[in-house]
Amino acid sequence: MTEPLWQPDEKTLRTSNLSRFMAGADLGVAPPSDSTDSVAAADALHAISVTEPPRFCSALWDFAGILGDKGDGPFLVDGDRMPGARFFPDARLNVARNLLREGGESAAIVFRGEDKVKRTVSRALLARMAGGFQTIMDSAGLGVGDRVAGLLPNLPEAVGAMLGAAASGMVWSSCSPDFGVRGVLDRFRQIEPGLLIVCDSYDYNGRTFSLADKVVDIASQLPTLREVVIVPYRGGAEKFASRLRASCHGLGVHIWNESDLADSPAHPRFTMLPFAHPLYILFSSGTTGVPKCIVHSAGGTLLQHVKEQQLHCDIRPGDRVFYFTTLGWMMWNWLVSALASGATLMLYDGSPFHPSERILFDFAEEEGITFFGTSAKFIDALRKTGLRPARTHDLGAMRTLTSTGSPLAPEGFDFVYESIKPDVHLASISGGTDICGCFVLGNPLKPVWRGEIQGPGLAMAVDVLDDEGRPLPCGKGELVCTRPFPSMPIGFWNDPDGEKYRAAYFERFPGVWHHGDFAEWTVHGGIIIHGRSDATLNPGGVRIGTAEIYAQVEQLDEVVEAIAIGQEWEGDVRIVLFVVLREGLTLDDALRETIRQRIRDGASPRHVPKKIIQVADIPRTRSGKITELAVRDIVHGREVRNREALANPEALDLYRGLAELAR
Repeated sequence: MTEPLWQPDEKTLRTSNLSRFMAGADLGVAPPSDSTDSVAAADALHAISVTEPPRFCSALWDFAGILGDKGDGPFLVDGDRMPGARFFPDARLNVARNLLREGGESAAIVFRGEDKVKRTVSRALLARMAGGFQTIMDSAGLGVGDRVAGLLPNLPEAVGAMLGAAASGMVWSSCSPDFGVRGVLDRFRQIEPGLLIVCDSYDYNGRTFSLADKVVDIASQLPTLREVVIVPYRGGAEKFASRLRASCHGLGVHIWNESDLADSPAHPRFTMLPFAHPLYILFSSGTTGVPKCIVHSAGGTLLQHVKEQQLHCDIRPGDRVFYFTTLGWMMWNWLVSALASGATLMLYDGSPFHPSERILFDFAEEEGITFFGTSAKFIDALRKTGLRPARTHDLGAMRTLTSTGSPLAPEGFDFVYESIKPDVHLASISGGTDICGCFVLGNPLKPVWRGEIQGPGLAMAVDVLDDEGRPLPCGKGELVCTRPFPSMPIGFWNDPDGEKYRAAYFERFPGVWHHGDFAEWTVHGGIIIHGRSDATLNPGGVRIGTAEIYAQVEQLDEVVEAIAIGQEWEGDVRIVLFVVLREGLTLDDALRETIRQRIRDGASPRHVPKKIIQVADIPRTRSGKITELAVRDIVHGREVRNREALANPEALDLYRGLAELAR
């Protein structure tokens, strides 16, 4: 492609947060005067941010108006150590204070459930809600460093509870309510919470699911639990509370109600804490064992998020920010941080396709959503429904659309610009739970090229290395970060000497963060992610990213979804592709050949699978990511150690003992 799909207009170049940051920060980089020098200006700022991170981070603190004391400096200690570097070692702040900085009756949250329940929570009410939850936590005897766990839908009360915990210096951790009992216990038992916040039930795809049985089972197996708070949502809270009291003697049970708001202070009490104080515990997917408990710092998370949201996503006061997520995915934590930028959170809970594929765009149109966050899988699934929001909805307020969760195929870029909004800034982003943020993402001063992530995040020294640790200016290799950054985890929970933490990220390339993505630079300075490097296929010793195959086969209307693995075969590896087809279709030789030809023409002959097999379902994690490693283990006769980490573990049985893979 010789022309970009999108370029910043003159107004964006003048008024974007990133241009204003350049103009006000004393970093020696001037904002672009016009489109001819915008890329050079953005690249110059990135270069300064990775070579002089203390200066950049200090300027970012000031620009974002972080409430707290950043100290007199130095703002980075042991900056040559990775891990071991410390940002703002003398700083004191409180994340909840920064997220609740705005008061008054303007909307902090607009909530929509799939049954069209709609609520608006003002900034004053959200602050009072946080104070009410803090009062309950105080009454339960919790204090700084204690863990508070949430098993909740994407409700306003989840945000209030997290803010109440953060205000007191407690550590918040959460799962979505569709997690099974073992999946919840595998996570929460490790971190020993003192308080569990749940709801009575939740909706998904037109059905209501009670949480009573699940929570009774979970609470009885968490010995550190002092109290359970039940948030009424879909009914049955009183009966639920009675069962819990009868089953778990000595456990405090509280039903959240209007008096909690009426009796609460106007805002919570804010405890000022060090920059590196723990804020969140997030969990790895856990498909290869018990999930890792990744501890994220208050200051690092806040600074990373305001950088990404204000500078890269151009989120401004008054913006209405939506991300389709659950409390089991780090994008929820990311979304909540938009309060620090003066934005309104647009929360949705339920299926994105119930009662129809229009539901999220109805929400966007009715509420004037300015920032719309979703996944590559949603974009592909939407394309196959036939809906074309550009024709059916007024999305005039939408400036930015982001996609994450898996690589967005070039055809996904085409669909967004042809069928959703032709003038939107489409930003494919990639990072993860490990850093509660992004390594590579959008940039409002750069053009969008088909199939490419625009570039590395500011202060992120991203590179691509070969197997020997040498930089690859072109070609596919391992995505790494070569210098410390503020949102590196504090460590893993219950890993006192840091051995597991170092093994996870620094063992492959000592002193360098190895992220585990298979990536390559583009001629435009962008990045293409080809999938997880531990799922990379190696037929004949050639490394192939699974995303390269999905980008081709999932464009076929007959194919709903696909998953590819490498099967050990006759001393080599052969590619096996499993496909889920549209309802009523059966895989035959003609369709197999169509699939092979599409992959051959769109990727290369080396990408063409040796076997193509129809399946009814594809196993995925609770956050919706397909699990190549779990399928690969089943195909090779190895048991998946933690089936509970999957949203649909029964799907694994579809891959066991297939006769077609024995020949």
